[in-house]
Amino acid sequence: MCTIIGRKQEIAELNRRYESGRAEFIAVYGRRRVGKTFLINEVLRDGMVFRHTGLSPYDRKRKVSLKDQLQNFYFSLMRHGMEGVPMPKSWMEAFFMLEQLLERLDNGTRQVVFIDELPWMDTPRSGFLTALEAFWNGWGSSRHNLCFVVCGSATSWMLDNLINNKGGLYGRLTSEMKLSPFTLLECEQFLESRQIDLSRYNIIQAYMILGGIPFYLDCFNPSLSLAQNIDTLFFNPKAKLGDEFERLFASIFDNAAACMSIIRFLARRHAGFTRDEIARHTGISPNGDFTKMLKALIASDFITKYQPWGMQQSPDYYKLSDCFCWFWLHFKEEKTIKERDYWLNHMKENEIASWRGVAFEEVCLQHIQQIKLALQIAGVSSQESSLVVRGDSDADGMQIDLLIDRADDVVNVCEMKFTKSDYCISKAYAEKLEKRIAALESIQPNKKYWLTFVTVNPLQPNAHSDIVKSVVTANELFA
Repeated sequence: MCTIIGRKQEIAELNRRYESGRAEFIAVYGRRRVGKTFLINEVLRDGMVFRHTGLSPYDRKRKVSLKDQLQNFYFSLMRHGMEGVPMPKSWMEAFFMLEQLLERLDNGTRQVVFIDELPWMDTPRSGFLTALEAFWNGWGSSRHNLCFVVCGSATSWMLDNLINNKGGLYGRLTSEMKLSPFTLLECEQFLESRQIDLSRYNIIQAYMILGGIPFYLDCFNPSLSLAQNIDTLFFNPKAKLGDEFERLFASIFDNAAACMSIIRFLARRHAGFTRDEIARHTGISPNGDFTKMLKALIASDFITKYQPWGMQQSPDYYKLSDCFCWFWLHFKEEKTIKERDYWLNHMKENEIASWRGVAFEEVCLQHIQQIKLALQIAGVSSQESSLVVRGDSDADGMQIDLLIDRADDVVNVCEMKFTKSDYCISKAYAEKLEKRIAALESIQPNKKYWLTFVTVNPLQPNAHSDIVKSVVTANELFA
């Protein structure tokens, strides 16, 4: 088995199910490129007797048909030893052929059957789900040596048809696992395993652009700098990730256009919008399908839902949390950049510096557990949220991207600053922060409010730095 970065809980769960001695039906899901296929192939390789991958529906020339998917499945059957049978005409027939093949190969040892990108195989009116139910309920569930593993990037399909199935597959899964993007530490370990030498300062910047997606990181050329790699992946002619945004959504969601319109609207404001605001501005009817889209986007780690701090009567907000989408929409979709060395030539300009500020905040929001560990409150129960107070003619607005509301009645008010040198608090900024604390005290006066700075480097000591209770540096985000 190759060295696998992170994924310790998932590896332990897969091994436990493999060794259970019972029929197992395992579903693994998560956004595209996050490493699902690699994990399953490496952990369960020794017991694998059948492996198949559905055909991607993302084809610019034509839609992939039922016949295409059946033919592809038939080729997999033949590749694993099936002989002397014609191509199946339906999924019922195809799964029956799989049963016959597995019975013939059965020598009493564990049989791992892995079907990758299962949702892609369910073309319209194909009867796929009915055949899958018949395969498991009528045959697979009684085979004590069968370990049936399915995987899918189309999170909405996986949730609706397997994990939350109300029909024939209700309660049939024996294990489900969601694979999430890497943390900063796991990105560092992954890059080191590929002999890619980046400082932690640059690893954080890589995370701002690519998120913790292993496939994107694996595209880096070890002989190039971070800026050169970003130009190669995004701005050069025939860039490897040149059309990744649309391809990503088209391969995950049936209603890709609507999901992309939600993402584009959420990118207008870092704090996000309410459900009603999203529906109104995108023109999507706020019905059950809209709810499913939001849930699928959350489950795929593209967006997050939260309730503004201190406002129990406020509706929930949805915000864009995927770093790759933030970068793409700002630098690829909103601009027409034809300069092949754009990042290398403009990386010190104000626009990119401004984007870094927002992107670093998002990186911090995805490493709240590391921040809590650095603050020595990892074991303290807490609720994390944001707060946006819109200004008017009488009062200024206020936005705080992270408040850690602890069970000990202390709230860490977190300010995130991405600078290469030590951050210096000016007199004007210190006064602004004091006003924020006063505003928070007016909302919930029974709590203590501690200013916490999350920075790349330590704060620069001066006459105003003592208003900060604690500092978390970039190294601590790699915990």
